[in-house]
Amino acid sequence: MGVTERVWSALTAMIKLEDKVQRQADAMKTQQARIEDLTARVIRLEAQLELLTQAAMIKRLKSGGQ
Repeated sequence: MGVTERVWSALTAMIKLEDKVQRQADAMKTQQARIEDLTARVIRLEAQLELLTQAAMIKRLKSGGQ
């Protein structure tokens, strides 16, 4: 194999590797966005649960006190 062929092969391999790295970076960005969306949803659900728990406790205290 000549020097030119080896250089060409190395350049081709680098270009392929760069493409793979770019695709992985894009996939990671998409996954990160999904994770952030799910985190926000969990936070909202936790807040709703906390409010409902407090409301039920207050309702129970009011009905038990009468």
